[in-house]
Amino acid sequence: MTAVRFVDTNVLLYAIGASSEDSAKRSRSLELLEEGDLALSVQVVQEFYVQATRPSRPDAITAKQALNFLEAIDSFPVEPATENIFREAVAIGERFRLSYWDSAILAAARAAGCEAIYSEDMSPEQDYNGIRVINPFENV
Repeated sequence: MTAVRFVDTNVLLYAIGASSEDSAKRSRSLELLEEGDLALSVQVVQEFYVQATRPSRPDAITAKQALNFLEAIDSFPVEPATENIFREAVAIGERFRLSYWDSAILAAARAAGCEAIYSEDMSPEQDYNGIRVINPFENV
């Protein structure tokens, strides 16, 4: 199955969240992850690990728990960090006036052949040269 949708870090973080105020977002994240035709990038995996295990995070998980979660979704293709993705991210950032990190997500999604990104961090329904951002938590 070809990945057609890319997952931003926030989807993964909500999936492991224990906060009762985010329970609807947790449920929605788990639904998305069960659908299967998703892709990630090395950046997303790294951001997830750092944020999920951050000692100041109220619902922090252990390094082992974070790695176990990532192993559970290891069937998703992971786009590597490359010089081409870096250069594309810089160009996207300049064109759309985005942070480098959001631009790198878009560049990785494009390299993975995705047509949409699930994220709450970028403008919902924005089209970035054929890649659409969808906020999966908009109606949650």
